[in-house]
Amino acid sequence: GWHYGKNQSPASYANRWIAKTYDRINLTVPKGKKAEIQAFAANRGESVNGFINRAIDNQIAQDENESQP
Repeated sequence: GWHYGKNQSPASYANRWIAKTYDRINLTVPKGKKAEIQAFAANRGESVNGFINRAIDNQIAQDENESQP
């Protein structure tokens, strides 16, 4: 289970764990695009973060396949 310090909330523990485990990228999109991405991801039953990570992984795979001789 989760073990918190004496004066530590579950949220602060989770934030520390996320900071140690993940890199953050600040993404800037044109006005209105955020809502479009949120709606698209929600319609597919996934989070915005999950959708963006899937899109990046798919694009990397596609680009790698195109560069193969």
